[in-house]
Amino acid sequence: MEPVTHFLTGACIGRAGLNRRTAYAALAATLAAEAPDMDVFWSFGGPVVGLEHHRGITHTLIAAPAVALIITGFVWALDRYLFPLFTPRKPAPPRRPVRWLWVYASALIADFSHLLLDWTNNYGLRPFFPFNARWYSGDLVFIAEPVIWALLVAALIFPALLGLTDREVGARRTRFPGRAWAIAALSGMVILWCVRWAEHAAAHNLAEAANVTPTPARRIALEPYPINPWRWHAILETDTAWQTAEVDTRTAQVVSDPRTDSIFKPPPSPAIEAARRTRLGQVYLDWSQWPVVRDIGPQPVSGNPTPNLPPSRPWTTIEFSDLRFAYSWRDTHMIVSSNQQLDQTLARAGLSGYVYIVDGKEDAGQFMGGREQK
Repeated sequence: MEPVTHFLTGACIGRAGLNRRTAYAALAATLAAEAPDMDVFWSFGGPVVGLEHHRGITHTLIAAPAVALIITGFVWALDRYLFPLFTPRKPAPPRRPVRWLWVYASALIADFSHLLLDWTNNYGLRPFFPFNARWYSGDLVFIAEPVIWALLVAALIFPALLGLTDREVGARRTRFPGRAWAIAALSGMVILWCVRWAEHAAAHNLAEAANVTPTPARRIALEPYPINPWRWHAILETDTAWQTAEVDTRTAQVVSDPRTDSIFKPPPSPAIEAARRTRLGQVYLDWSQWPVVRDIGPQPVSGNPTPNLPPSRPWTTIEFSDLRFAYSWRDTHMIVSSNQQLDQTLARAGLSGYVYIVDGKEDAGQFMGGREQK
């Protein structure tokens, strides 16, 4: 999930009762809920390095205790060196007790929440790495889900608003406000996952029974849309093509046309095989669950120079895309009936990669996100 959901979830975890056990529980939980995304610093090594390590070791069960310990140490440093600078010396305010074991427990629980949230979307993660390199994804929730935002924001804002009302009427101030709201928000998020899990299974059954492919599908994926739990984007694979469809579980409709929604598998070529062996190719294919690798001709990658070669040396661009991200939540229906429309569909696929191949065998540049991997 995106950072906002992680931060809000951590804050609600801290306010759901852990803050009654120790000071700094909410702070530690909020920081730890986003801490696994520290792997973003790998991107300074280049876009391919960033993809290789994104949702890597920091998003594993084996690293969670270490990440929680780092956050606990950071909070301890704040308590020891920074917070006293903003505390008036006289008179000394009453200090809530800090139970560092509970601070650590809060951070650990919040770290696990990050892994769970990332599993629910279609990017996935490898929780058992390095012992098991398989990617796992629930495909239940879109990368940004406004329904979850509403639940978490309400749990954090409404207690503060009610507290202002209590002050106006002179009611006794609650020491730990918002516990019930936080528990309700977290419970609501779990209920939403359960609803989407059931609808995901129903959509899979509908897509399988609809016979939208001329031959039996080898595998099927259902990708989520935001807000609407009944709408799903289906991808079906046959031996020669990928077929897309739109599934509505509320009306039990599957909308697809083999003439317009088919993506035929590109034929193999020496250039494609050479691109697969590059570092970008190996990293991309290790991560991608629905890869499309195709030769798009001598097209320069936007914002980057073309290979400086004599005319006698032909070159081409090999594109790596993932069909999981080749749809838009704004579309009512995907149509890819021509090569131009296919280009537009795959061009908007997030996290696409490109490799320049010279003479059908030599790597002359690797690019992702408009950046070159040096």
